[in-house]
Amino acid sequence: MTGHRPFSELTKHFTPERKARTAAKVRALKARMPLAELRQARERSQKELARALKVGQPAVVKLERRADMYVSNLRRYIAALGGSLEITARFAEGVVNITNFSDLENSGEEHQRQSRLRKARSIRSRSRS
Repeated sequence: MTGHRPFSELTKHFTPERKARTAAKVRALKARMPLAELRQARERSQKELARALKVGQPAVVKLERRADMYVSNLRRYIAALGGSLEITARFAEGVVNITNFSDLENSGEEHQRQSRLRKARSIRSRSRS
C-alpha cells in the first residue's frame, strides 16, 4: 500500500468531541456545493445527465458554470439527479417556502409543447404555399 488509508482508520483514535466536530464540518460541506460537485457526489457523469435532460454534454457544462439561470433549468437539473428543488426565503422571524415555482415544471413542459405545435403549424403552412 502507498500510504493510503481509509478515513475510518484515520479517525478511529479521535476523541468523541473531535469526531463530532468532523461530522459537523462534513455536514456543512455537503449542505453547500456547486452543481458540478453535487453531480459528482450523486455519482453521475455529465454525459448521463445530458441524456436525462435531453441536451448535449456541452449544455451541462455551461449550466454547471452559470452563476445565474432560470429556475426551470435548475429544477430540471436537480430532478435529473433524483432530487426536487425547493426555494426558501430566510428572515430573522423565520423561514418561508416560496410556492410560486411549484407548478413551474408543468407550465414549462406546456410551454414547450405549445412551442412545438406552433413550429409544426408554421412548417405545414409554408409547405402548402
